[in-house]
Amino acid sequence: MPIIHVIDSEGEEHTVEGQLGLSLMESLRDLDDGVLALCGGMCSCATCHCYIEESWVSSLPERQDDELELLEDLESFKDDQSRLTCQVEFTEDMDGIRVEIAPDE
Repeated sequence: MPIIHVIDSEGEEHTVEGQLGLSLMESLRDLDDGVLALCGGMCSCATCHCYIEESWVSSLPERQDDELELLEDLESFKDDQSRLTCQVEFTEDMDGIRVEIAPDE
């Protein structure tokens, strides 16, 4: 099973199994101190915000306008790393990806 390396909201590092074909959010919301994902993946709340390690950013699909609008409203937004995990489908090619849960806002 492909894995995801995660730094949770408390700064602890974890390795979790990625769920192929589902969003990154699905693998991260069950983690203690993971993403909240209050809207359930509808791209309407930004509570699944994370930072993607820079070496992985270019291999992911580009952000859509609705995702970018939500992210740009956040104080913790990083143009080069911020993503909503509900908008990133986890694939086999992402095995070993490194993400950090962004601060709650």
